Amino acid sequence: MSRSIPFIALTMAFLTAAPPANASVVEPPPEKVALYPQADDARARIDAALARAKADNTRVMIQWGDDWCGWCVKLHDLCGKDRAISRKLLYDYEVVLVPVGQFDRNLDIAASYEADFKSNGVPFLTVLDADGTVITNQETGSLEKDGAHDPAKVMTFLTAHQATPRDAATSLKQALESSKASGRPVMLHFGAPWCGWCHRLEAWMTEPPVKAILTRHLVDCKIDTDRDTGGKAIFEAYTKGESTGIPWFVFLAGDGRTLATSDGPDGNVGFPSTDGEIGAFTTALKKADPTFTDAEIDTLSKSLVANRKAREAKAKAARDARAAEEAMKKEGA
Repeated sequence: MSRSIPFIALTMAFLTAAPPANASVVEPPPEKVALYPQADDARARIDAALARAKADNTRVMIQWGDDWCGWCVKLHDLCGKDRAISRKLLYDYEVVLVPVGQFDRNLDIAASYEADFKSNGVPFLTVLDADGTVITNQETGSLEKDGAHDPAKVMTFLTAHQATPRDAATSLKQALESSKASGRPVMLHFGAPWCGWCHRLEAWMTEPPVKAILTRHLVDCKIDTDRDTGGKAIFEAYTKGESTGIPWFVFLAGDGRTLATSDGPDGNVGFPSTDGEIGAFTTALKKADPTFTDAEIDTLSKSLVANRKAREAKAKAARDARAAEEAMKKEGA
């Protein structure tokens, strides 16, 4: 249960949000900021966001701008600090910040989406559906009021262009039909936008070696307990209303019979991390589909261990960096 999050947890108010305003000339921000990734491949980040949007039934919002743009900084601050907007973005959008330089960077990407930020200034917004089709291009001057972005106008814009919620019962029905046709059991897993461990599980499931094995044996079906219509009711039906955490998953035969769940000897394994959780997870996999080979189970287990070690190393590096920073402060005092 240690790798799951209580289902009744508070909605997180954080977001790797996005930039603001209507600048067509270079204007220095109040202080130096570093919001827009300068060194990486913007196209690759957009493609990754589209993949997540397809899995989660969300939209991708590209925010064109750059660190020199004071209005971009203002919009970014609004998106991160306004709780309603932050939640809306967390639940319904994948936000991608794309640097425009001095209106001379990523012009090929902008042209492919007909995003005319040269004429309209930045920040400039492009909303895509999960297939990469442009839903709308939006200059942000009309979202301003009294020298700032108007939260009500920004929220109206976001709400108008969000995706239509999925129907959880329909998603499950389609997965069971696919199971009957293919003979592969359904892995029905439940998550929510605020659930970090859910995102870790879903990201792990998309890693190429892992995805290849799981797709060979299972029909994937995700239900979002917060966003999918009827999602919470289906979750409660399978967990029988008992308090549990998410991610939680159940393996189903094509006729709807339960073959195994994520409940191990010590409770819900969530995203398996400890050796005990990994063992319980692979046992459930074999119970759901005995045709998993020992080599496949070994590959999945080693991948989960590597994932855990990478997280531990990252956490240690962060602790060491904080300790070094504190030591430097003490020396300077």
